[in-house]
Amino acid sequence: MRTPIALPMAELVPHAGRMRLLDAAIEGDEESLLARVEIRADSLFHEDGAVGAWVGIEYMAQAVAAWAGWRARLAGSAPKIGLLLGSRRFDSARARFRVGEVLLVEARREFQAENGLGHFECSIAIDSERVAEAALTVFEPADAASFLGARTHG
Repeated sequence: MRTPIALPMAELVPHAGRMRLLDAAIEGDEESLLARVEIRADSLFHEDGAVGAWVGIEYMAQAVAAWAGWRARLAGSAPKIGLLLGSRRFDSARARFRVGEVLLVEARREFQAENGLGHFECSIAIDSERVAEAALTVFEPADAASFLGARTHG
């Protein structure tokens, strides 16, 4: 059974400013999270009255990040930096999400290894109709600064 989430998105994901694309985390449980985003004219990636459906991958990735951040907060920790390694089977019934539409973005953990690799099944619904889905592979390093430093400095 999912629990309502009262924390603001800024407390759940490490993204800042306009790169924080989701409006709110609605509810979650040990394996999943449901988030919300309304497409607005000032939405990042908005163009000609809509946002391209390809942005759905980032909405899904941020739902995964929100789930991980919420679970970290419940354990008394801060959200960590995670990396989207790839996606499989991204399928969208729409080419664009129009201004005024409210998207419900769901991320469900399928597995997560102790080394930080994880796999999530994700979907986007509008008015209870599933309009996009994908499988995401993510990685949450134990020490992101060290991991990223090692990858950029040798």
